[in-house]
Amino acid sequence: MNQDDPGQPRGRTGSEARTARSPLRLRLVLAAFGLVVCTAFAVVWFTADEPPGGSRAPGWFLAALAVLAVVDLVVVGVRVRRRHR
Repeated sequence: MNQDDPGQPRGRTGSEARTARSPLRLRLVLAAFGLVVCTAFAVVWFTADEPPGGSRAPGWFLAALAVLAVVDLVVVGVRVRRRHR
């Protein structure tokens, strides 16, 4: 064990959390892709005369995932702008 911090394993500096970088651009691309795909499939599901299985529940699920993708896009956009300041 490290003498400075008994909870830290030997050899760690403890600065990983401060210096870690998240791949925000990749997350932005994946959220945009999810938004496009989920929106497209939700529209197809809702506009079908008779959806497969006769239920509209998968369409609502896809719409909810699209909303989550929008929220993720906003969060990532704020973090990218904050990083560049």
